[in-house]
Amino acid sequence: MDKATNHTNIQPIINVGIVGGAGYTGGELIRLLINHPQVNIQFIHSKSNAGEPVYKVHNDLLGDTELIFASELSSNIDVLFLCVGHGDAHKFLQANPIANHIKIIDLSQDFRLLPNAGAIAGKEFIYGLPELNKTAIQSANNIANPGCFATAIQLGLLPLAKANKLDEVYTTGITGSTGAGQGLSSTSHFSWRANNISAYKTLQHQHLHEIRQSLHQVSGQILQTDELINFVPWRGDFTRGIYVTSVTKSTLSFDAVIDLFQSFYADAAFTHVSETMIDLKQVVNTNKCLIHIEKQGNKIAIHSAIDNLLKGASGQAVQNMNLLYGFNEHTGLRLKANYF
Repeated sequence: MDKATNHTNIQPIINVGIVGGAGYTGGELIRLLINHPQVNIQFIHSKSNAGEPVYKVHNDLLGDTELIFASELSSNIDVLFLCVGHGDAHKFLQANPIANHIKIIDLSQDFRLLPNAGAIAGKEFIYGLPELNKTAIQSANNIANPGCFATAIQLGLLPLAKANKLDEVYTTGITGSTGAGQGLSSTSHFSWRANNISAYKTLQHQHLHEIRQSLHQVSGQILQTDELINFVPWRGDFTRGIYVTSVTKSTLSFDAVIDLFQSFYADAAFTHVSETMIDLKQVVNTNKCLIHIEKQGNKIAIHSAIDNLLKGASGQAVQNMNLLYGFNEHTGLRLKANYF
């Protein structure tokens, strides 16, 4: 057992493996799991770092774990987390058949969309947005973790879609540099990103597909979301977090809109409707999504904020694992925001 779990009297009952542990989402997942009271990390796979201590790559974990990156996989696990690049999860499962008793939580986009949700050796993947699919997640074998922008945007729109009150939406969202991954690129290095913002993938971001799928699901009707949602993402001059504002028309009263949202999220563990304006610092380093709504005339603005590496990735993956095993959703995820 890793020494980081010795602080608790609760015996670990879940053995987990991580593939792709050297990146941002892998590092955040390790940070969460070594402090999860009912998890034992069996291996962290990384070909390029095999044999090296995890803290040599994730320096923030120095003193927290003595785990070593592994070059080989083990079948002595209950859950396998895939923290690999988009397209690589599909390739990995083709090359490495995983026993049916092992549950898979994939953080890439490979299995989020139908029909690919059941494309590997008969393995069916459930879309892992707990606020939408909690019951299905609890009885699932494999989870496709949602995208970061998709999580923030959907949580701002699902209550209106469920009530069939969703009109054309204009959405702008800004994300931190960690959303681009750990590899250096022309738009992620410090000298370009500092004191700068820019738009990218205007009206064609890949997360629009899963947003469309979820809105169809919750509304019970086919929505023309290609035209319904107009999304412009922005690169921000900060490291982590996503702040989204969606504007749409609504004939509902302000109180009726608030009631829709509070009712929809009444049982949500991490999504909260705020009466006051929200800011990014309230969610960074947490698994929360905070939502605030404003109304002027016949238009409403829905603000939603998440940490892209936690609620938008690794935190939500742990939340899904908790649901799979009947744990309290907050287990291992009671994190304080980096507010100051």
